[in-house]
Amino acid sequence: MSFITEAFAMAGPQGAAGAPAPSGTEMLMQFLPLILMFIIFYFLLIRPQQKRAKAHKAMLSALKKGDYVMTSAGLLGRILELDDEKVTIECGDAKLLLSRAAIGGVVDKDGKAVEAEKK
Repeated sequence: MSFITEAFAMAGPQGAAGAPAPSGTEMLMQFLPLILMFIIFYFLLIRPQQKRAKAHKAMLSALKKGDYVMTSAGLLGRILELDDEKVTIECGDAKLLLSRAAIGGVVDKDGKAVEAEKK
C-alpha cells in the first residue's frame, strides 16, 4: 500500500504554475484526428445514405398508374390506384393495399430493375 502513496507523491502537483498553457495550434492538433474521422464518416457513410434517400423519395413521387413495382418485401405488381399515402397494386389475382413507402423500386414486366433517368 505504501507503493501507491509513493507513486502519487512522485507525480508532482496537478496544474503546476510553471507549466505553460496549451496554445491554439496544440489544441487543434489534438482534435485533428477526430475532425478527420468525422470527414471520412461523412463522405463514406452519411452522404451516400442521404443520396439514396433523396433518390428513393424522387422515385416515390414519380410513381404513376400502370407502373410495375417491387415492394420492399419483394412482391411484384402493377399499380392500379395511388394517392399521397396508399398504393393499390395487382399482384397476380390479388389486389394489395400498401403504404407508398413500402414500394422499393420500379421494375419492368419481367421484374428487372429499371434504371432511373440521370438529371
